[in-house]
Amino acid sequence: LIARRVRELGVYAEILPCDAPAARVAAAHPRGIILSGGPSSIYEAGAPKLDPGVLALGVPVLGICYGLYVLVDALGGKVEGAHAHEYGPATLSVLHARGPMAPMQAGVDEPVWMSHGDRVTALPPGFEVLARSTSCPFAAIEDPARRMWGVQFHPEATHTPRGSAVLGAFLDLCGFSRDWSMSRFVEEAVARIREQVGASGTVLCGLSGGVDSSVAALLVERAVGERLRCVFVDNGLLRQDERAEVERMFAGRLHHEVVVADAAERFLAALAGVTDPEVKRKRIGATFIDVFDEEAHRLGGADFLVQGTLYPDVIESVS
Repeated sequence: LIARRVRELGVYAEILPCDAPAARVAAAHPRGIILSGGPSSIYEAGAPKLDPGVLALGVPVLGICYGLYVLVDALGGKVEGAHAHEYGPATLSVLHARGPMAPMQAGVDEPVWMSHGDRVTALPPGFEVLARSTSCPFAAIEDPARRMWGVQFHPEATHTPRGSAVLGAFLDLCGFSRDWSMSRFVEEAVARIREQVGASGTVLCGLSGGVDSSVAALLVERAVGERLRCVFVDNGLLRQDERAEVERMFAGRLHHEVVVADAAERFLAALAGVTDPEVKRKRIGATFIDVFDEEAHRLGGADFLVQGTLYPDVIESVS
C-alpha cells in the first residue's frame, strides 16, 4: 500500500524484503528509503531487524510505525510495550510543521490512523520530537542532519487525511521531480522483457483471462510479438461463459490466437469422489501442470515462461 501511494504521487517505488542486505539495497540506487509497518514487537524473538548498512547509505529515510521502532532501536533509542494498544482513529498534536510533517500546521490537532502496540520512550541522539498523541510522546520525530524521520501513525491509510501530503513531503525531501507514471512503467517493462528474451527467444504464457496474466501477456506481446504463444486451460471449473469471454477478449489482440486446451473431463475425473478441499487444490494444480506441459511440447516448447501474478506474491515467494 505504501508503494502504491508513492507511485500515485509520481515516484517509482520497489519493495524489498526487510532483511535485504545493504549491498542489495544500494544496487537499486535508491534516492529515499521507507521502512514499513508490521505486526511484530521490536524486542520479541525473531522480530525483523534491519541491516545497519542500510542506514549508512546516506539517503533520506522515513520509518512508519514498526519502521519507526527499527530506526529508533538501530540508532540507540528506546522502544517499550505500550500500556494501551491503539488501533483506529487518533489525534495528533503537531509541535513543529517541518520535514515530512510540513503539510500539517503547528499547534493544530490532526486526525490520523494508528495501529500499534509498542511506543518510543527515548529518542536516539540527534533526534527531536515533531508531534505527539495521547498515548505516544514521540509520534513523529526527525534528525534533519542525517535526513531521517519517523512517524507512529500510518500516512498511507486513507483514514489519515493529510497522509498523502506527508508522504509527498518526504519524496520532495528526497529530491524527486514526481513525474513518473504507469505509462512509463509500461515502456520500462517492455524494454526489460525485450532485453531478457533477446532477439530470438520464444515465450509461452499461461493465460487465465484474469488481470495478472492478461497484463503480463500483453506486455510480452508488445515486447516480442509473434514469438509469444498463450495457452488457456479449460478445466471445467470456470464461471459460465468464461472461456468464450477470454477468447473474445483476446481475439485480434495477439499475433497468434490463444490456444485453448479443453481438459474439462480430465480435471473432473481427477476430482471424482474427492471431498477434502486441500486434496482438490493439489489435484487441480498437478493436473494443470500436466496439461500445460503437454500443450507446451505440442507447440514446440519455449525459452521463457510467463507467469502473471501480484507484487505481494512475488515478495512472499522470494522470502
